[in-house]
Amino acid sequence: MDEAAKYKKATYHLWTFTASKLIAMLGTNVLSFGISLYILAMTGSATSFATNMICSVLPRALVAPIAGHVADNYPKKRTILLAQAGTILTVGGLLLYTETVGMSVYAIYVATVVNTICSAFSGVTFSSAIATLVNPERLQRAISFNQLSVSVAAIGGPIIGGMMYGFFSMKVFLIVNMIAYSIAFLLEATMNFTLYSTRDGDVKKEKIWEGLTSGFRYIKQQKVIKTVMWMSLWINLFFSAIVVGGTYIIIELLKVKSTHFGFIEASGAFGMLIASIYFATRAEVKAPLRFSKISLLLLAGSLSLAVLPLLMKLSYLTIVIFYIVIYFIFAIFEMGINMPIGVYMQKLISEEFRGRVFGLMETMAMSLMPIGMLVYGILYDTLPATAILLSTSAIIVTITLVLLRTSVLKEAHPEFYNKEIVTESVTN
Repeated sequence: MDEAAKYKKATYHLWTFTASKLIAMLGTNVLSFGISLYILAMTGSATSFATNMICSVLPRALVAPIAGHVADNYPKKRTILLAQAGTILTVGGLLLYTETVGMSVYAIYVATVVNTICSAFSGVTFSSAIATLVNPERLQRAISFNQLSVSVAAIGGPIIGGMMYGFFSMKVFLIVNMIAYSIAFLLEATMNFTLYSTRDGDVKKEKIWEGLTSGFRYIKQQKVIKTVMWMSLWINLFFSAIVVGGTYIIIELLKVKSTHFGFIEASGAFGMLIASIYFATRAEVKAPLRFSKISLLLLAGSLSLAVLPLLMKLSYLTIVIFYIVIYFIFAIFEMGINMPIGVYMQKLISEEFRGRVFGLMETMAMSLMPIGMLVYGILYDTLPATAILLSTSAIIVTITLVLLRTSVLKEAHPEFYNKEIVTESVTN
């Protein structure tokens, strides 16, 4: 295939996987919203609700490294399509069970676990395949479009689900999800996942343990990749402070109504949407880790500002507007961290190890989420919220300055810093 034809196919990929991701994520979010309300209405138990959330997180954390191994050793297109088909069949099985036996919370748990495992395989494989779907010059745009579809689905899913819940039964939610995933399946079946691949035609398949071991060795030898992974690990842990604390502070301490809190959370999704559009339309960031470092420091500063309504007497309207702005800023800076690093990692990691590295990163991030939530849940019950947020902000700043110190940035982006040195010498 000549370059012009490859470029045209890459353009097709850019729009096709954005559309497929948007449709699939909308289907997922609509169903998740409906199931959450259904479980609460049927059981009235927060424990049942939390159990379903665990079923949607824990299996993914456990199987992500295996999914990464499969992504590196087997055809990506086949893996993604099988995972999508698994989701369709699982939801179809739940629908059939509902028709014949009746809806059951335990059936929902089982379906959620299987869907989560399928999602891990399709998600990790897709992440490792983006660099082979589009040309390197449009990699940032591709990742931005991918995030844009997630943001739109995050905004639209609950809205559509909320409108449907009042008029339709759970069966309709299941059917909508199956239709969404079927459309995504058909779109992804038309894509060429080896368009910009640099690997030889024959891939030597490794056994799972050998593959995971070689993946660990590869990460250990790559100082910059190892640094990014450690940074992601600690940041995910400490940002549970706002995941847990945001809701606790705004609703429990400041007594903001739940409807208004919905606007505050929506502003975060809107911020991600705006940032995705920005990165999709601008030139690629020249020094991604440096950009992410600045965004991290700004995000830590914003986290410390979140305590102001606890220290000052503000009107109810001012508090709501303040947190709408804060959550919007959080999302902007979060994208400023994730987007440049995502593009950089796609280019830095060798194609034959990309799946295992992304799979391991996902496991590390997702396994720390429940730990962080548990720890901060206990802390917020025993310590003042202001002290927790200010301390967490200081810890994040310290971790950022240590892990992303100048020597690491120079090693990661020598061309950028050498250019700066040349420019300074010419100016002087």
